[in-house]
Amino acid sequence: MSRHPSLAILLAALTAAAIAPASAHVGLEPAQAAANTTIALGFRIGHGCGTSPTTAVKIRIPAGVTAVQPQPKAGWTLTVVRAQAPAGAAPAADQPAAPPVAEVHWTGGNLPVEFYDTFFVRMRLPATPNATVYFPVVQECVSGVHRWIDVPQAGQAEPAEPAPGLRLTP
Repeated sequence: MSRHPSLAILLAALTAAAIAPASAHVGLEPAQAAANTTIALGFRIGHGCGTSPTTAVKIRIPAGVTAVQPQPKAGWTLTVVRAQAPAGAAPAADQPAAPPVAEVHWTGGNLPVEFYDTFFVRMRLPATPNATVYFPVVQECVSGVHRWIDVPQAGQAEPAEPAPGLRLTP
């Protein structure tokens, strides 16, 4: 038992404060993956907007990520938004006819604040080891929105609502 209970309380509060922001982010499962591989990446939504449940999760797919296949989720409407092809552009002979996936949206669901859920997207990762790929996510709620879209910058404090990043390994 500490002879300084106020010091113990302060240390506990500082520890809780340091841990709390991590639970407020959109989590990725896994947090890292080998470059130039195909994986199923899970986007974990751990809370709503204050006391308001989540009703939509929208993920922007970064350049270099290909072969995107989102997993349907019961009770949610799944929409794939494709990139706009430049006017008059024809696909290369080795490319699919459809433009690449630019965004994946799950809408019309209801994820109460006391629960969490994971939204999965299968994809081919870029061939850029030792890089981090960021996936901007917009989380809409009955009342409110979280825009997890800010990319952390070296030497700066972490943004309030950072985009989830996947570290690519060799």
